[in-house]
Parts: sequence; structure tokens; C-alpha cells
Amino acid sequence: MWPCGYVWVMSQKQERGDNSVFFAQEGKSQHGEYDGPDHQFAAMLEMDVLEDTPGVRFDDVAGLSEAKRLLEEAVVLPLLMPEYFQGIRKPWKGVLMFGPPGTGKTLLAKAVATECGTTFFNVSSASLASKWHGESERMVRCLFDLARAYAPSTIFIDEIDSLCSSRGATGESQASRRVKSELLVQIDGANSSRTNEDGSHKLVMVLAATNFPWDIDQGLRRRLEKRIYIPLPNFKSRMELIKINLKTVKVAADMDFTVIARRTDGYSGDDLTNVCRDASFEGMRRKLAGKTREEIRNMPKDNFAKVPVTMRDFEEAIKRVQPSVSAVDIERHENWYLEFGSA
Repeated sequence: MWPCGYVWVMSQKQERGDNSVFFAQEGKSQHGEYDGPDHQFAAMLEMDVLEDTPGVRFDDVAGLSEAKRLLEEAVVLPLLMPEYFQGIRKPWKGVLMFGPPGTGKTLLAKAVATECGTTFFNVSSASLASKWHGESERMVRCLFDLARAYAPSTIFIDEIDSLCSSRGATGESQASRRVKSELLVQIDGANSSRTNEDGSHKLVMVLAATNFPWDIDQGLRRRLEKRIYIPLPNFKSRMELIKINLKTVKVAADMDFTVIARRTDGYSGDDLTNVCRDASFEGMRRKLAGKTREEIRNMPKDNFAKVPVTMRDFEEAIKRVQPSVSAVDIERHENWYLEFGSA
């Protein structure tokens, strides 16, 4: 008799034309062997958190050259040069990316998975939540077993402070504490229990991101051996990001990217994207000003795409879109980096 949860997962998979649930039920994944006891959880995790190809390259991420170098050394090079990363040079167990919101941490994680061709597990606290006693801990263990079956793998845990805040904090439940303990145990053993046919270890990299690094548990901080600060974009990065955002629209000849980059000092990557998006709508707004819905409906729609984005559009957009990160937030991240950073 199949568990009701398994029947639900199977029906969802069948609707999508996905056969991975049958591999999980038989104890096999599509890329390797899953020999753990929780085949039902394995099927659910495959459906919820598995992304084979995020499709983001390092070139799609503006700036952050030092962060890219560190991530390449931690994740990409061990796959290209496995014979070198042995003994004391073994790959890092975990990498933490921290910094203000909107600086590109999630984008960097997807770029890592794409550049090195690993299976990408995009995990949130909701993916590992359960109302039943003991199931969340089992799901954490199953996640790491599944990652080893799909190895080489990258387990990306976004907003990890919500999943693994400091133990003993006010309001912490015993269930939450057990989940944290299981996560710490699994990160410690992520690369130690499985080997390939040639005897080399199956690489499972834990990549985490947070906007609140001071809230994470100290045991997790130790296990995430590389702690990389992802700051707000500098002048050069802002110019690069503006060009990336505008590559799909027509740009006027009077556009001066250096002026825009100077005027957006203190903006995060997301803030800059919002500025570019708002500016790209300005031409349409001018054409539609004062027109009725019937007149708009009868207007030739291809004319809107021909309207270029101008400096005036950006000036108006910058007035409307303010930076979302305060100087206090930046100072706190920089202080934490000086105390606990490991780059």
C-alpha cells in the first residue's frame, strides 16, 4: 500500500510527464543511485527543488569579480582538477554569501551551478517543512542523500538564517533545534560517505545566502568555510549592469551611462534594474498620455518598441526609484565581514 503523500506526488508527476518519481520509488535517481530509506521524500524533493539547468552564466552577473573568482576556486576548479584537490587541498564543504538585499547572491548561485554543470538543488525553509514529528529532519537527510546520488551537486539554501538561526534563541522550539542539528551533521558529512567508481569523492557543495549573517548559528558559520561579502555594485559594476538591463531595448544616442552610474551611487543591483525598467516605460507613457482606452486599443503596437530610452527617461526614473539599502545596513555587513569574513 503506497502512502497517500506518494500517490499525490505520483499524480502530479504524471500530469507533468515527469518520470523521476518512479526512479525514486525504485531506489534510483535519474543521475545515480538513491539508496536511502525515504523514497517518498526523495520524490517530493525532486519535484520541488531540483533544477537541472539554471541557465545563468557568470557573464550575466555584473561586476563581483572577486566573488566570482572565489566561487570558481571553491566549486568549479575541483571538478576540472580533482587530482589536485586532495588531502589538505580538499574542496570547501560550504560557502556563505552575505550582503545587503538585491546584490546578486541568488544569481551568483545559479551561475555557479551552470558554469560547473552540477545538479542544482534550490532549497528554502518551506521545502523542508513538515507538520509531522521528525519528518523535517528526515527530509534534510534525504536531501543530502539525493544530492550525493545526483553528484556533482550544488545545494543552494537561500535565506539560510530562517532555517538555521542561532540555537538557544528566544522562542526556539525543540523541532526547530533538531532540524538545525541534522543540517549541521549533514554538511559535515556531505563529501565523506560516497565515492565514484574511480574512488574519488562525490562532490556536494553547500552554497548558502543570507541578508542577516549575524543571525545564523555559530556551528553553521564554522561549517560554511568560505564567507564571501557581496557588496553594493561599484561605479564600474553599475555601468555594466545598466548596459545588461538595456540590451533588449533601443537606446537613444544621447545616453550617457557614466552619468547614470554616478547618480545611482548607493543603489543595489535590484534597485538599478528597477530604475532601468521604469525608464524603459517612459516612452510609452508619453505616447499614451491623454488618450482613451479605445484610442490606445487602435494604436499600432509596434510603434512602442521603436521609441528609444533617453537620458530624460532615466532622470525621471531616478527621481521615482530610491535606493533600498541604508548606510546603517551596509556598515553592519562590513563590520561582520571584518569579524567573521573568510575570503
